[in-house]
Amino acid sequence: MTKATKRQISLGALTVMELAPDSMVACAADAGYDCVGLRLLPATREEPSWPCVGDTPLVREIERRLADTGVRMLDIEIFRLLPETGVENFLPALETGARLGATQVLVGAYDPEPERLADRFAALCDLGAPLGLSMNIEPMPWTEVKNVVQGVRLLDAVDRHNAGLLVDPIHFDRAGDVPASIDRISRARLRYVQICDAPAERPTDKETLIFHARNERLMPGDGALDLMGILRAMPHDIPIAVEVPMKTLARDVSALERAKRIRAKTEALLAML
Repeated sequence: MTKATKRQISLGALTVMELAPDSMVACAADAGYDCVGLRLLPATREEPSWPCVGDTPLVREIERRLADTGVRMLDIEIFRLLPETGVENFLPALETGARLGATQVLVGAYDPEPERLADRFAALCDLGAPLGLSMNIEPMPWTEVKNVVQGVRLLDAVDRHNAGLLVDPIHFDRAGDVPASIDRISRARLRYVQICDAPAERPTDKETLIFHARNERLMPGDGALDLMGILRAMPHDIPIAVEVPMKTLARDVSALERAKRIRAKTEALLAML
């Protein structure tokens, strides 16, 4: 068995957002992935919203497809902490994720008040702990946790065993972080890592930054991000979630074909570690 095949690779929801959640599971299986991530809560009002929280027919179908294919659930998203967020309202989605076998939760920080953000992130960790869920803050340059330093500061403030930090290479690079920045993070806080690629040139305005991140990334190895440096700095046994939205390519290339190409490129990088 090669080094590449030993790593768990997960198909991130944003990569194939045109698919319904049950079809994402099927796509992950058909494209050879070990795991899948599902977006139970939309990030924007423009995104499709599916009835996949609670004991719905769609949740039961997702459950059936996971069992039939052997694909495992890695993470659920996106849990956005806003000034008005009532963390307890997340419990049904967290329970659904745990029911489906997820172990990781992706969290975004959108509250500019540091103490309130820390209190709510701690409360979210406490909700997830009995369910076996880790809460992973994802630094993004347009949020209130923009980089690794701010992410580690939040983890230190909440001091919860199931609090983690998720590195996404495009956000990591656009925030000015470098592989050495990962040394600031306790290895116990790194539960999984995302992978994608992007051009070297960094957008200079927030709107373009967000647009590229949500719509137009590159497959691993096709851009200029220091993916090898990031992967080498990471624990070598954590899962890798591919998050590669490519809306322009999606007009002509199916979700399944894109997923296959991305997995092959990811495995090619892993083989060089």
